[in-house]
Amino acid sequence: MFALFNPAPRPCDAAPAHPATALDLRAMVGAAAWARLPAAVQRRFGTAHADVAYEGQMDLRCSLVGHVYAALTRAWGGPLTHINTTALPATVRVSGNGCGGVVWERCFHTSTDSGAGRTVRSTKELGPDGRLLERTDGGLAMSLDVLEEDGALVFRSRRFWWVRGRLRIPVPALLTPGTCRVAHTDLGGGQFRFTLSMVHPWWGETFHQSGVFTDPCTEPASPDYSSLNAL
Repeated sequence: MFALFNPAPRPCDAAPAHPATALDLRAMVGAAAWARLPAAVQRRFGTAHADVAYEGQMDLRCSLVGHVYAALTRAWGGPLTHINTTALPATVRVSGNGCGGVVWERCFHTSTDSGAGRTVRSTKELGPDGRLLERTDGGLAMSLDVLEEDGALVFRSRRFWWVRGRLRIPVPALLTPGTCRVAHTDLGGGQFRFTLSMVHPWWGETFHQSGVFTDPCTEPASPDYSSLNAL
């Protein structure tokens, strides 16, 4: 099993190179809702943020119907995982794709032969309609609403697509694993919780994933004026 490695917190670097074309989630959420998010969440999802890797552990659940969906999607790069386990070491890597999109890569680590040692990769980008689109390398994609709920940043699927180049074919809702909801909740102290659930109108919850991760970046410390006040 891969050991968890939490590097010492370091100050965050300045944002890199493509601000003009970068995905702007702040504009999608709206200024008022964005302002309700913790500063750490704003930084993690800000325009053209620096590449980063988060280390943590995840609990994974997959229903019997979810197993079927996981098997069927292997032809498109296997974006769904059939794993059922707890406290599985995981790494989330976030990087720009050079075209304004953001690549999210979730790596599940294990030394067993249960199939849990695998990587799920997707890219968040602007779709042709100007809305947020998340797609896998194999061509499966979903249009997303992005919103703030109780201080968490939430992504919720609107519909699924099969994408090839400029071709987008809608996937009927009943043929999908269900509505996908992803929440990023800051826990303070440099940690956050990632939660993913997929709920089908007939089959109920097909997938559930939840994990706590450590952010290697730290928020700038506020100046301490207490000694001046004592003078």
